[in-house]
Amino acid sequence: MNAPRTRVQRRPVHGVLLLDKPLGLSSNNALQKAKWLLRAEKAGHTGTLDPLATGVLPLCFGAATKFSQLHLDADKTYVAVARLGQRSSTGDREGDIIETREVDPACLSPESLAVVRERFLGPIRQVPPMHSALKKDGKALYEYAREGIDVERPARDVTIFELQLTDVSAEQGFPALRIEVRCSKGTYIRTLGEDIGQALGCGAYLVSLRRTVTGDFDQSRCVSLEALEALPEGERLASLMPVQTLLTHHTRVTLDSQNAGRFLSGMRRRGAWADAKAVAVFGDEPPALLGVGHTLAGELIPERLLSPIEIQQILENMERTHGSEGDRTEETK
Repeated sequence: MNAPRTRVQRRPVHGVLLLDKPLGLSSNNALQKAKWLLRAEKAGHTGTLDPLATGVLPLCFGAATKFSQLHLDADKTYVAVARLGQRSSTGDREGDIIETREVDPACLSPESLAVVRERFLGPIRQVPPMHSALKKDGKALYEYAREGIDVERPARDVTIFELQLTDVSAEQGFPALRIEVRCSKGTYIRTLGEDIGQALGCGAYLVSLRRTVTGDFDQSRCVSLEALEALPEGERLASLMPVQTLLTHHTRVTLDSQNAGRFLSGMRRRGAWADAKAVAVFGDEPPALLGVGHTLAGELIPERLLSPIEIQQILENMERTHGSEGDRTEETK
């Protein structure tokens, strides 16, 4: 007989967790696990990673979910390994092998790789893979693929800002290529790997994929689910970064308490501000994020606002977290 499940007592949690997503776990499952560990009431992510992929997955909690969409347009950096000489039905190791070809060693010379690299640098067009979450008539493409149905997909414009191709040691008897790429949103690295394999004349599919950077967030600042779970529950909130971490490229505006209250009620404010399309607005006392907006012709115009309750909860969480850190410091003296 199974033991009854313990009901988790949820709590308001606000901030950003940079998760190092593990292999084999979907982004949503990783989110739900982190949400459970933090006992958070509300959570979301800024885009997804395939179960095959590992690496940087920013998770947003509470008030941070209001700004998660802003991060979807961020550039991404990936490191992948592609097996050469074979193609798979999915473009990665999860699929069936559908073609095997000889790999001409000459195609892996530095000169050949440099020529192929130039072909994929800059603006390119990609046809999204059938095994993707893109939707056609309300149905994900991968659902059509599982039914053996091939759906016409229009090519999409993406940009490859940086690309490095390196011949690496054989992968289970096959030559392999290390692909390091910094790209715009919407780039499919599986498709890029397949297209590079086609350009080399031998075909390819991904055997590993890791996202190392998304926007301003890199893997050095990530925490794993195992590390989060190993922390005492009272210390887990310290792993979160502030909500305003998502707004580092916004112009900062600080309002006094009177204007802050009016701004939070949705009222425009006047001031000597230069025009700015993206503004992060803070109060001066207490120093807390109020929301975002833009400035135009000397007016500060609200867009997305935190509620007074959210602001109070953030301040209380900060005090609680800093207090716990102070207690730990005293204990080590």
